[in-house]
Amino acid sequence: MTQVLSPTPQDEVRWQAVLNRDASQDGQFYYGVRSTGIYCHPSCPSRRPRRENVRFFDDPQGAQVAGFRPCLRCRPGEVGARRRAVMHVQHLLDTVEPTPSLAQLAEAVGLSPFHLQRVFKAETGLSPKQYALARRGERVRRELREGASVTAALYAAGHASSRTLYDRSTDQLGMTPGRYRAGGAGETITFAVTGSVLGPMLVAATGRGLVAVRLGEAGVLEQELRAEYPRATLVQDAAALGGYIEALHGHLAGVRRDLPLASDAPGTDFQRRVWAALRSIPYGETRSYAQVAEMIGEPRAVRAVARACAANPLALVVPCHRVVRAGGDPGGYRWGTERKRRLLDHEQVTAAD
Repeated sequence: MTQVLSPTPQDEVRWQAVLNRDASQDGQFYYGVRSTGIYCHPSCPSRRPRRENVRFFDDPQGAQVAGFRPCLRCRPGEVGARRRAVMHVQHLLDTVEPTPSLAQLAEAVGLSPFHLQRVFKAETGLSPKQYALARRGERVRRELREGASVTAALYAAGHASSRTLYDRSTDQLGMTPGRYRAGGAGETITFAVTGSVLGPMLVAATGRGLVAVRLGEAGVLEQELRAEYPRATLVQDAAALGGYIEALHGHLAGVRRDLPLASDAPGTDFQRRVWAALRSIPYGETRSYAQVAEMIGEPRAVRAVARACAANPLALVVPCHRVVRAGGDPGGYRWGTERKRRLLDHEQVTAAD
């Protein structure tokens, strides 16, 4: 283990992943620490080693042959099995009707319900139930867009009855299916434009969740919202949105690092998968577009990921500012590159405190 090898460009990319504790690279490579004789996966929460003490390996076998033993904290040999379990659960949730219970899913992959819940959310950013509801909502939307009746859409999407389609605890449309099919006609959207450290910020929501959080010029922000929802009734009422606004300001101040706010923003299946992945990126950290593509299981869809980031309607709540170019350059941002730099700098400083 004392042999020192010259670093390669790939090694330097891997080292950055270790510094960022990049969970999307878990299972893609492993690193060994000469001073301890232990190997880990990139997201290991252990103290970061000195660069000169690190060696990289493509698989656990290579690390073990070189004399390293697995870390007891991150258990690197289990990462591949974890990903396979999550993918199998996703397949079951996508194809099996009625939707399997958490206990049934756990039994299918040989995990306890508690462990499956934790692993699934770590990999996808959603619990199995949230994932199943989101997928069912996407199927309803697709059926309605294609002209199906409400009754046909609800059964085609897997709803057992109209009650679950209209139930606030399970509905993923945020408005009645009839109104959605009619382009949102009759829906009420409450909005407000408030000041923030990043300038004017528009916040808009239906009764079930946020449809927009945008940064820019006050007059332009309102015009854009009206153009996007021309058939909806727009009501300006900052007091009604007080909870959302308070949470967003707290986040910008560094008081609240997480923003688990309800979302009612429309989007395609692919966009929603990208946005869910973005919400799993830890505060103060970044991922490249390629890494996000890996996170959603679409490694070749880097450009599509970039387009989904650009289409994100919920600034801060869906933190697309945490996605940067492979070389570390911040890249573009729907609400301006300077705002993106300020957000990243602020989060990194706050996270280090």
